[in-house]
Amino acid sequence: MHCTVCSHTDSRVLESRSAESGRSVRRRRECLKCGHRFTTYERIEFVPITVIKRNGDRQSFDSSKLLQGIARACEKTSVSPQEQQRIVADVAADIQQRTLREIASTGIGDLVLQELRPLSEVAYVRFASVYRKFQGIRDFVETLDQLRESRPVPAETTAPTPQSITSTTAVGS
Repeated sequence: MHCTVCSHTDSRVLESRSAESGRSVRRRRECLKCGHRFTTYERIEFVPITVIKRNGDRQSFDSSKLLQGIARACEKTSVSPQEQQRIVADVAADIQQRTLREIASTGIGDLVLQELRPLSEVAYVRFASVYRKFQGIRDFVETLDQLRESRPVPAETTAPTPQSITSTTAVGS
């Protein structure tokens, strides 16, 4: 590692700690020639992933492009920029763990939707509308119906059962 002041190549590590949720190592170093202290980061170099687009074109996976799409879907929602970056990091890690070096863009979209669903239904529908290329209102309604069907009903909004009404009136009488 070259010193940022004198370019000397010998330095000693003063401190190492995990950074970026364990995805990198932060090191404080000291130049053995001039004594200057500086910080370096060590990250895993990932094998390039190729994304197969709907039209058959192949492109290198670009996490910044994915973040742009997620950020657009999350505008004016409660999903923070940190959560958006976490989604991108999790999706990228998931893709890297696969043995194949190619993934269809639809596979990436599915991974993002899985991450967005518990965070924000609005962001989920926005992302789905672009990713699934919604053509009209019917596509939105179908997606909203799927969300409604799969969402657990909160306990306070469930209809009372005859047994609960009987036990309530029996206690109150």
